[in-house]
Amino acid sequence: MKFCTIGTSWITEAFIEAAHRSGKAQLVAVYSRKWESAQAFANKYGEVSAFTNIQEMLADDNSDFVYIASPNILHPDHIKLAIHSGKHVFCEKPMVFTDKQWQEIAQLSKEHQVFVFEGFRHLFSPNYECLKEALTSIGTIRSAMLQYMQYSSRYDKYKDGAEPNVFSQQFAGGALMDLGVYPLSMAVDLFGKPINATYHPVLLENGIDGSGTMVLTYEGFVVTLLTSKITNAFMKSEIHGEEGTLMIDAIAPISQIQFYDRKTARVSELANEQYDADMIFEVEAFVRMVTNNDWDSHDAFLERSRTVAQLTTKMRQENGIHFPDE
Repeated sequence: MKFCTIGTSWITEAFIEAAHRSGKAQLVAVYSRKWESAQAFANKYGEVSAFTNIQEMLADDNSDFVYIASPNILHPDHIKLAIHSGKHVFCEKPMVFTDKQWQEIAQLSKEHQVFVFEGFRHLFSPNYECLKEALTSIGTIRSAMLQYMQYSSRYDKYKDGAEPNVFSQQFAGGALMDLGVYPLSMAVDLFGKPINATYHPVLLENGIDGSGTMVLTYEGFVVTLLTSKITNAFMKSEIHGEEGTLMIDAIAPISQIQFYDRKTARVSELANEQYDADMIFEVEAFVRMVTNNDWDSHDAFLERSRTVAQLTTKMRQENGIHFPDE
């Protein structure tokens, strides 16, 4: 499949590399608001067209899908533009930030018969599949703690008086939307929609969350999720069952999965060697979904995205974190 991109940041470069390494997708066009940056970005990849007009790029029949990595606040509008142009959509998380936006996109997807996919790279790797299979080994689940805490270099810019997009309510930023959706989407994928969800953020002076703790309540157990863009953490994430415990070294990418057997007190390694560049697995999943016309997978993935959007909206708004047009 051939694709075009909206966004020229490091994440776009990582996606292009993963797409090319997969052998399943080839870059043909890029968009940037400025001609110089569009042309410079395109030149990195050989014979690739550069555009400064999104509609013109999307109107070009040379591409099958668009990869969207624009600022969070622009994702819903860019998705709708792509759908109306008949392009399949691979959008970086968060795809949307309200349920209303999700409903509109889901409806347009069906009307135009194009696939819309949210990029949760950590949910498609072989080691994540190992983790899911291992859940049956730990007995009745009683608790879990998942963390994604990573100090952002853009926080230094914030402390110097600037307001980068990722630390701005105007651009739908904050720790929850940037990193918190990783452990949250994993919890939803592993355990389903919780009975209740609360968020306890550390708010910065401009009202955005620099870090925070989510508490998801399920029947018989509680899941605690930690997220931060203003501190680092080095502890493992864990899922605790009555018969054992699963420990993973990181949410994304997972390179180690240890199983502690309560009865024998033995610890065994379950993970296998896999690509460090784990975006390759979500590229393969997306291409497979489109080429197989797999609407069942599409709808399941999209429903997971809806649950994540509903939960983040609830948790944000309960803490006074509001984005434009909500």
